Amino acid sequence: MIDVDGYLRRLRLSAGKPSVDGLFALQQAHVERVPYETLPIWLGRPTSVDPAESAARIVAGRGGYCFHLNGALSELLSALGYSVTRHFGGVQGSAADSAGARGNHLVLTVDGLPTDENPSGEWLVDAGLGDAIHSPIPLIEGVYDQGPFTYRLRPSEAEPGGWRLDHDPRGSFVGMDFRKAPTEMSAFESEHVRLSTSPESGFVRVFSIQRRDATGVDVARGLVLTRIGHDSTSTTLDRETDYFAALADVFDLHPTAEERAILWPQLTVSHEKWLATSYDL
Repeated sequence: MIDVDGYLRRLRLSAGKPSVDGLFALQQAHVERVPYETLPIWLGRPTSVDPAESAARIVAGRGGYCFHLNGALSELLSALGYSVTRHFGGVQGSAADSAGARGNHLVLTVDGLPTDENPSGEWLVDAGLGDAIHSPIPLIEGVYDQGPFTYRLRPSEAEPGGWRLDHDPRGSFVGMDFRKAPTEMSAFESEHVRLSTSPESGFVRVFSIQRRDATGVDVARGLVLTRIGHDSTSTTLDRETDYFAALADVFDLHPTAEERAILWPQLTVSHEKWLATSYDL
């Protein structure tokens, strides 16, 4: 069981009967108010893919990445009466990477909510893609504009019978494929361990936070804060007070004094390494 009332308070929403408007409000509030973040990895605090654990962390004011965010959201949607399905997916980071459902992404769909534009009533719902969709997308092939970004949903070439979301060219990844069949959270356990512990994982190499809203996305990678939208800006926050003020003001993320003392030295070392080697943050 999850704390539905506490979860809705975090999203600043109230409960209601399942509806298209309600689904849109839930997805939008989630990506705007619950950051995509990897703080536990950098604090040395292992997490699991258990949705109840993830939901409790969200209620307590934190976020997570796809297994946490979509896992928790799936529980919330189900508790509110929505027909939600979890899917085995995969994010393709760059054109050099293989496409397909490699298990590094948990995807949600919701059905039973038809509209004139979406008579099947099936929707792609995803609060765990960081800088990608702000609102649900009809599970219909097409091109979808959301704010300054354009996405394409189409049948997957890598996963027969599945779907492919092509990201906007300014996004942090190329696209995402997922299988149509439902899956269990246990399918993601091994990949979660790899992403959160392997020295080769981007989550381990670079501290990352992302927050999507209707007009763009805020991204903090290392000590660099970037706003991507119709206009883009980038600022290096190399003073501790400025950095943690930005985490609070932009991402509503409030590390404790103890957590700051653990995180800040790691961030400065990582930033100096980036300056010395010019690897891409």
